[in-house]
Amino acid sequence: MKIKHVVSVSGGKDSTATLLVALQRVSRENLCAIFCDTGNEHEAVYEYLDYLELALDIKIDRLKSDFSDEIRRKRMFIARDQRVKRDKKGRKLRWTNKAKRRALEVLNPTGNPYLDLCLWKGRFPGRKTQFCTEELKRNPAVEYQLNLLDQGYQVVSWQGVRRDESFARRNAKKSERITLKLRTFRPLVDWTAEQVFSFCAQHKIEPNPLYKQGMGRVGCMPCINASKAEFSQIAKRFPQHIARISEWENLVASASKRQAATFVPAPGIATKDAGQHGIYSVVEWAKTTRGGRQYDLLGDLTELATCASSYGLCE
Repeated sequence: MKIKHVVSVSGGKDSTATLLVALQRVSRENLCAIFCDTGNEHEAVYEYLDYLELALDIKIDRLKSDFSDEIRRKRMFIARDQRVKRDKKGRKLRWTNKAKRRALEVLNPTGNPYLDLCLWKGRFPGRKTQFCTEELKRNPAVEYQLNLLDQGYQVVSWQGVRRDESFARRNAKKSERITLKLRTFRPLVDWTAEQVFSFCAQHKIEPNPLYKQGMGRVGCMPCINASKAEFSQIAKRFPQHIARISEWENLVASASKRQAATFVPAPGIATKDAGQHGIYSVVEWAKTTRGGRQYDLLGDLTELATCASSYGLCE
């Protein structure tokens, strides 16, 4: 039986180490490397993928989700919505004519997976509703693997997952059989972040430069799960990405029936008011200390050229 080993590469440390392990154990003709492009990536991620392709003499297939059909169906629903009932809070269920005009003006596919997903949903993902991972990462990877299954291959899906990454992954298994011809393999489940960086260094592979610029993760720029310190570093080093998110907030709010959408609600701001504040309120909060009660007077003294790494890469 023919076997294809599919390695999901994100541009981060764990997937890079996973790719290196796979190259040690699997013949290149049976290995496929894939990158699921969210559309909310830092340019350094794309450059790092190019670097990996050259350094490892391997091709990484770029995958993108497409929500054109979903947006088209939403446009039709909004245009035809004539509901007369109200929800449990007494609010009208149907779209008002004003809201229809506002939404239909912006509801067009942009070609950016992340933005199109949020336009379709009328909201951004949340920490408890991370539909971005499913729609932008998992689904295109699964579709890629299903195509291989349809071609008669058995598929092994290699994933750079470590148990100490998060509480949710504490019980991650090293290997799982999904179907008769599909299984997942996670070679790094018992590794630490230090082991990952050390392993890559042993193979002469440099880490993604974002890890030396204050980022704990490199999957999105920014990620909805970014820490306070990461938001602070992003605002200082990459203000263009904050500006981009602010523009997206305006577009997604227009596509929302309640005309409110914020990338990450700023701590201390009521949820009902979050749509009036947005990403720049989060940036202001990231400048504070003592639970947001006081500005960090030393925060602006950090030189942008200074290395900043939570993994000790600057030492």
